[in-house]
Amino acid sequence: MLSPPRVQRSPAHVSKLERQALRLRRLVVEMLYHSCSGHAGGSLSAADIIAALYFHVLRIDPKRPDWPERDRFVLSKGHSCPVLYAALAELGFFPLAQLRSLRACHSPLQGHPDMRKTPGVDMTTGSLGQGLSAAVGMALAGRIDRACWRVFVLLSDGELQEGQTWEAAMAASHHHLDNLIAIVDRNGLQVDGPTEQILALEPLGERWRAFGWHVQEIDGHNMEALLEALERAQQVKGQPAVVIAHTIKGKGVSFMENNVEWHGKEMSEEQFQQALRELGAEEER
Repeated sequence: MLSPPRVQRSPAHVSKLERQALRLRRLVVEMLYHSCSGHAGGSLSAADIIAALYFHVLRIDPKRPDWPERDRFVLSKGHSCPVLYAALAELGFFPLAQLRSLRACHSPLQGHPDMRKTPGVDMTTGSLGQGLSAAVGMALAGRIDRACWRVFVLLSDGELQEGQTWEAAMAASHHHLDNLIAIVDRNGLQVDGPTEQILALEPLGERWRAFGWHVQEIDGHNMEALLEALERAQQVKGQPAVVIAHTIKGKGVSFMENNVEWHGKEMSEEQFQQALRELGAEEER
């Protein structure tokens, strides 16, 4: 029997999650500035999604990263791991101070998530197009074990151009994996430019429906809409569910928003300070 979804969505709780997402964005900017590298755009676009999952939806225990009954999360867009690391640190999987070690030699916080090195990471990812396959395998294992946990996977929109993603999507619907929920960070940009110019994905919702998935499309920066969609996805029976979350790459930092150059780029001191101001760092103090 799958665990029931959480239903608390009071205005105060939604506001708290919005503030948490903003804090995750600030931590991402700080990590990338001090490491002089990393992927800002896709980390910032996914901050609301990660906040909703890690601070509301997922059944996890920071004191027991390997708790057998935990929900599983696969960050298929592994290059956006700074926002995942920020959430894990905020929850106590490892000290916040360790975030400064992003991408450093011998650090557990490498440029892509490593389940062998980082507490709270359920799947090593980074080769785009493979995350959904891993999530399908986990969901099948849960089905076989009659487990009560779910599998959540966050996909980039660019990797939906990979054939393996759609093979996995077809397998998930064939096996009626209603313990599997995918979220697409639909920010419209990939490293080489707009997705619709590189290899068009639209009509994206219809594509997922054609592969047998329950589909919802929402504003990925609207926290209440995110919580409602994730709750509804957990109630779907007999088929996997996908939430297409329309987002803005680089969300929250004016010079990064919808700017493909900030897929991965080093910040100057001036840009760093501006980003912190725009993300409300002074108000937090």
